[in-house]
Amino acid sequence: MMKYRNEHTNTVAAEYDKEQGNLFLEALPELLGKAEFTERMKSEIQFPYDIQEKSPQERRNYLTELTTWFQPMDYMYTLYDMLYRAMATTYQTKTVIESVRQLNEIYMDFRTGRERTLNYSTQAYSGAVLGVPGIGKTSTIQRCLSTMPQVIIHTKYKEKQFYTKQINYLVVECPSDCSVKTLAFNILSAIDRAIGSEYFTQAGSLKSISSSALTTRLKIICMNHHIGLIVIDEIQNAIQTAAKNKQTRPLIKFLVELTNETSTGICFCGTLEAEDLFMKQEHLKRRTRGLRLLPMKYDVIYRKFISTLWEYQMTLQKAELSEKLMKQIYDLSAGIPAYIVKIFQEAQTQAILSGKEKITYESIKQAVSYLGIEVPKVYARGGTSISDFAVQEIEFETIGVDEVDGSEIEVECSVVDESKVITLPVVPEPKPVQEIIIQTQEEPEVPTEATTKPVKRFYATQRGRKQTDRDKDDLLSIWKQDESAENFFKILETYQMIERRCF
Repeated sequence: MMKYRNEHTNTVAAEYDKEQGNLFLEALPELLGKAEFTERMKSEIQFPYDIQEKSPQERRNYLTELTTWFQPMDYMYTLYDMLYRAMATTYQTKTVIESVRQLNEIYMDFRTGRERTLNYSTQAYSGAVLGVPGIGKTSTIQRCLSTMPQVIIHTKYKEKQFYTKQINYLVVECPSDCSVKTLAFNILSAIDRAIGSEYFTQAGSLKSISSSALTTRLKIICMNHHIGLIVIDEIQNAIQTAAKNKQTRPLIKFLVELTNETSTGICFCGTLEAEDLFMKQEHLKRRTRGLRLLPMKYDVIYRKFISTLWEYQMTLQKAELSEKLMKQIYDLSAGIPAYIVKIFQEAQTQAILSGKEKITYESIKQAVSYLGIEVPKVYARGGTSISDFAVQEIEFETIGVDEVDGSEIEVECSVVDESKVITLPVVPEPKPVQEIIIQTQEEPEVPTEATTKPVKRFYATQRGRKQTDRDKDDLLSIWKQDESAENFFKILETYQMIERRCF
């Protein structure tokens, strides 16, 4: 039975698989399989069955529930697996003794000012999830983390009293002013919301506190509560402000020190604009590797997404989802999930307001015009489309175990005497083991300044005139039969299609 299955709160009492000395790692919940992950992630809408009897105002009000609809996709499980392993990496070497040793190092450095000797632990996880706006990065990360308890309370371990609160993850928004103090206060505020402490109030009362003193205080708090992962959302805010104030280096230095000295994992989340900063800083290149997400292609993933969404129609007349309509919506949304949902919602609103009570291409174009949606034809950076991720569950059969009836099997053994037979008890056949394999059809290449090229948008339809079958007497068909100028002119002369002139 899985741990914390029946818990619906963010705070749970610790449960250990085996008490082997690493209570923080042992208290983590199990990694979910794809089927159970999909079941927890999906969010469906229950519209009333008597839609025909509802007033236009009521039906338009029901459309607001579309913002809560969520369709799980394979790339989301890949992201969930990455976040889980990031937390597990933090706790891999974070035993109680190791935590006290780290805490003493920072405390002694703060009090004495001596040079710090970092002789403990391995480096924690550090990566980034960047993508096109509206693709669902923040909502996916929040839903992935919601499948795990945020706070685990330890009270007893190995028959000894041991009380501490373990914070598995925090989600913090990057400050718009790119300030070290502001980000530190945001992290303290997130800790207070998680465990009900008052660190933010205590630090805020010290008006003259320096950035270095606040940073040291934050490091000690992070280790006291054994924070596994901090997700820094909207990291592109740092990029935009850094261009004006040139304050990027102090913020990045603060995050790097926080990761190295506390063994706390860091995951940056934002748009592809953040890649500019990451590629300019050499020490950030290896710390910010991760997913670079592009919109859906016009493929089976998009068809499944739009077909499921199309069932939630609140108009009196149900519109059929034709191939042409799917292509039109794709072209107007560029395959970005947030735009698709917004267009579908606004198109129904316009159809109800106009009295036509049916989704048409005209109502869709009108919705796009009202919403002011303009999608780019190319993307500035390379990446992987969310349609290219594939997660498969494969059952491996046990090799070398034969099915034999009875309680004993006979195995011939030639250790002592070839004529002797050794009788061994039957070993029960182990159950097949399920393993999750995560793969991408197209591995994202690591972009560099020399190799980065614009990525074209995946259009639904080819631009230009459609190719048609040509007549056998067409000039191009005649040329392809024998691509020689001499033969071509002979045929033209035969049909009197050329004239000779003497000069």
